[in-house]
Amino acid sequence: QVQLVESGGGLVQAGGSLRLSCLAPGRTRRYLGWFRQAPGKEREFVAAIRWSSGSTYSADSVKGRFTISRDNAKNTVYLQMNSLKPEDTAVYYCAATSSSDYVRPGAMELWGKGTLVTVSS
Repeated sequence: QVQLVESGGGLVQAGGSLRLSCLAPGRTRRYLGWFRQAPGKEREFVAAIRWSSGSTYSADSVKGRFTISRDNAKNTVYLQMNSLKPEDTAVYYCAATSSSDYVRPGAMELWGKGTLVTVSS
């Protein structure tokens, strides 16, 4: 079974940067996205990218700070996170879907196990 594998989480001070990676062997779904879930909150959409065209989509809360990109040769999608804030603290999940409803967690068909990002103030 295809698995998504995230890496790159960690502890960073507010204003700092991190880059998350998601290895997606086979690129079997049209869209790959990043979601996050903070303690006590619902999982929410962060950003997505369409494998074929490279078109990207981001939540308003991260626009201008987070950038999603892909490396087709490496079957890897990245989430570059700059100007991090304490409210960005969450477990970040990589997910993939063939549906065009890439913002809805329930529409995702594959999930990684998540990587923790902690932003200290």
